[in-house]
Amino acid sequence: MFEWAYDGVNASIPRNSGPECAYYLSPKRRIIETSLVSIFIISLLVWGYKRIRLPPRVSYVDHDRVGRRVLLIIMSLVLGMELGFKLTSRTFVYICNPCHIITAVQLYLLAAEPSPTVTAIFRIHLNFMNGPVLAYLFPEIQSRNIFADKALYYIQHGLMVVIPYYLLRLGGVYNIEPLSDMSWCIFSYGLNLVYHFWILQAIAWPIQVNLSHMLCAAVLDPFAGQNYRLWTIVHQGLLCPILCKSLCYASDFFLTRFLPTKVKPSLECILPKKKSKYECNEKLREDTNVSGNGHTRVN
Repeated sequence: MFEWAYDGVNASIPRNSGPECAYYLSPKRRIIETSLVSIFIISLLVWGYKRIRLPPRVSYVDHDRVGRRVLLIIMSLVLGMELGFKLTSRTFVYICNPCHIITAVQLYLLAAEPSPTVTAIFRIHLNFMNGPVLAYLFPEIQSRNIFADKALYYIQHGLMVVIPYYLLRLGGVYNIEPLSDMSWCIFSYGLNLVYHFWILQAIAWPIQVNLSHMLCAAVLDPFAGQNYRLWTIVHQGLLCPILCKSLCYASDFFLTRFLPTKVKPSLECILPKKKSKYECNEKLREDTNVSGNGHTRVN
């Protein structure tokens, strides 16, 4: 019934689809591995959820800016064209890949009214920056035959890094936890594994399409073998928080300390509409008797 969504997947590309990829791991191995990883996932989610905190008092300032609207329009067009290419090529199933989901999340962040939910989703999505980084380091564009389709691949993943930096520049509800606070990173990594092992694997296995390499290892994967998914959990478990904290630290440096690009005294300040005046949001600061998880300084 859903053949239109994956009939166009190119099976001639090694480890892209087909029975050989689907049975790279035996069904028994896949079930046992998923069961053990599920215990690990639940541990991450419980540990992280108990410790994550949001600022108790946030002034929901309207971030209606030209840059925000421009990014919203550009990213909407990019995702729309991605959907169009995938529909016409009968490879719509690839829209389930994590980078497309995070792109949709970023569109929500750009369009949504300020709220605690926006802050929570913003902090979580910062821990999914491994997607665009890996996309540039190991581009997978063999199945994209049209130049415009290939160009969209790089534009989309580039914008995925630009947008969180811009939102941190705006401040307000787009704020971060302290650099030493790992609760959001751990909780977010649990969600990352939930999506891969519980959702993507359930979609990929019946149709034998290697979504986000959940069925078989990539050809260039240095950890290829029966344990490749376990190794992936380890190295991505290190890479995701490192990239998240690196982005936050770099944003803090360029937005608050590097004179040529400095726009405000600290990340917890809202970007003023007039350059001559800083509008620090004092409501982002917690009382001294409250945990520091709500502060947005990273230094």
